[in-house]
Amino acid sequence: VYDEYGRPFIILKEQQAKSRVKGLEATKSNILAARSISSILRTSLGPKGMDKMLVSPDGDVTITNDGATIMQRMEVKHQVAKLMVELSSSQDDEVGDGTTGVVVLAGALLEQAEKLLDKGIHPVRVAEGFEKAAEVAIRRLDEIAENMPFSSDNIEPLVTTAMTTLNSKIMNVARRQMADIAVQAVLGVADLQRNDVNFDMIRLEGKPGGALEDTELVHGLVIDKDISHPQMPKQVKDAKLCILTCPFESPKPKTKHKLDITSKEAYEKLYEQEQEYFRDMVKKVKDSGANLVICQWGFDDEANHLLLQNGLVAVRWVGGVEIEHIAIATGGRIVPRFEELSPDKLGKAGLVREVSFGNTRERMLVIEECANSSAVTVLVRGGNKMIVEEAKRSLHDAMCVVRNLIRDNRVVYGGGSAELACSIAVQQHADSVAGVDQYAIRAFADALEDIPLALAENSGLNPIEEVSAAKSKQMKENDPFIGMGVDQVPHEDGSHWADMRDIGVFETLIGKQQQLQLATQVVKLILKIDDVISMGQYQ
Repeated sequence: VYDEYGRPFIILKEQQAKSRVKGLEATKSNILAARSISSILRTSLGPKGMDKMLVSPDGDVTITNDGATIMQRMEVKHQVAKLMVELSSSQDDEVGDGTTGVVVLAGALLEQAEKLLDKGIHPVRVAEGFEKAAEVAIRRLDEIAENMPFSSDNIEPLVTTAMTTLNSKIMNVARRQMADIAVQAVLGVADLQRNDVNFDMIRLEGKPGGALEDTELVHGLVIDKDISHPQMPKQVKDAKLCILTCPFESPKPKTKHKLDITSKEAYEKLYEQEQEYFRDMVKKVKDSGANLVICQWGFDDEANHLLLQNGLVAVRWVGGVEIEHIAIATGGRIVPRFEELSPDKLGKAGLVREVSFGNTRERMLVIEECANSSAVTVLVRGGNKMIVEEAKRSLHDAMCVVRNLIRDNRVVYGGGSAELACSIAVQQHADSVAGVDQYAIRAFADALEDIPLALAENSGLNPIEEVSAAKSKQMKENDPFIGMGVDQVPHEDGSHWADMRDIGVFETLIGKQQQLQLATQVVKLILKIDDVISMGQYQ
């Protein structure tokens, strides 16, 4: 392009390397990137899913089959592949479970979309058809959902649902015990009148060593610190906690300064003044009536010795988040200056004790019988650090599911039965739709079958035979609860379908609906991209 003087009119600088992909080619390259991500997670789906080992650049190893964790730890460069990572994260933030399934479903939808694009159907029509089909599937989920009544006396439904979540995790050997712990932890902080759960009051602490079965629930707080002096008592009953965020040290001028000491008397005077500071600090703590000091900062040996002499037990270097938890649990106030200490700002706990593990020097502080009793800690044990971390992630997922059930106690049945029921409903709806949308709606029904197909495939069964047997059984008996009984005894015809009500595999309705909505939205977003312009480096 030239202006009226014949000079070239620069729109995009030629020397800047730019790659541009347009039209159908752009859509297909985006679909390929997103599907390559979902194929990684496909083998992790279900009770027989495989784990992934992720090694970070600095050599840290993570072994997990939690979809959100795998996605976050992967170094994903492609922009559309990053959308799949965000999809998994949003499912994790909103529901806490189903992070693998949502990515597998999005991958299956994109696979079907690619076939439709090859037939010459416009991407926007595909996206609109998917959206209509998703509405039908979500309506069908509402119809087949069942209310799961529970109360503080009858928590069995909550435990069964938590066990379904833990089925696919590393701790499925002790899933009954872990499900019990997850339910008790959530009920410990739940407000059943308002159907609300304050997750901030649940702490997950891990300590390598021992077996997974040694994991325990503590009605109180467990903090990975020990008492500062070896001669201080290791147990304090009726503890009155003084929670400090100021250091046990003599004040230092903020400006640069230099102090010359030329005589013994001047040194002794300085030493005496420093001692006076310490004595004054300890006296203020003692006068407030406290018998346990929790300090955010460190203190030197002088202060430590003075605290011991005055019969005060002290813990130092307690982190900011832990300080807040202690204050909430014990009903105390965080005190920023010694001058502000008063008896009404002390926290109260029935028992504070230091526990040690094995024959190592590993110690932790347990604060029990807190004034505000709604704080709980799960102390996770395991053979090594990786197992402990994975167990913490699994318990977090189980707790999220229990919380969702307290908020909305409707459940659908798992094992692929809900997906098959939705697939049948969507296919029937497709027959009543005229025009091109019919193709997209039918493709959505096929994509829904990918979840039970993956469940059967990961269990070493013949996926097509198993899914077709379960689907025909559902259609014959009009029973939406028939799913993949991957660990059940085979029937006479060799298929493994099972009634999910009999084997007790539930999932929360809101989790399943969220999966369908999120996957459809992301697929719609990817299909609507028709031009990718990426600016490179100057050459």
